[in-house]
Amino acid sequence: MNRSKTIQQLQAQLITPENFRPYGQVIFASKDGKPFDGEDAQLMLDKGTPRFYIMQLHCRGRKFHKITRHMQCTQCLGSLEGKEWLIGVCPPNNNVEVPDLKNIAAFRIPGNCFIKLNVGTWHAGPYFEHRFVDFYNLELSDTNVVDHFTYDFLKHQNLEFEIV
Repeated sequence: MNRSKTIQQLQAQLITPENFRPYGQVIFASKDGKPFDGEDAQLMLDKGTPRFYIMQLHCRGRKFHKITRHMQCTQCLGSLEGKEWLIGVCPPNNNVEVPDLKNIAAFRIPGNCFIKLNVGTWHAGPYFEHRFVDFYNLELSDTNVVDHFTYDFLKHQNLEFEIV
């Protein structure tokens, strides 16, 4: 039986440290010499070799049907050149293999900050409408090989999301 897919729109909120807290941290510039504190990225990279690299992504649009999480490390993402971008997220639910639909949210991230995703935070993106965006990415060297758990809403629920 061929069912038609449902497209659920997610309203992108401008990211703030408060509204992003269930998913991770938002890190803004601070003065040089400021002592380490809770406003700095609280990283968990002790289960392997950290990898910091620049990934170039090409126009990705605003729709997604797959969402991923990493259970062994935090992940940091930020755009270069001050370009705004979008991400879909769902809070960690580490003992469950399906993201909680009622807690999926979307954020608009300005180019003057980066995000740190908590361990287990489901995420889809980065998304943007620029021709391409270079992103810096901090995770473990083998994250995408051994710590990459993806849920496909289209396959399991005939559902796709669109960030508006």
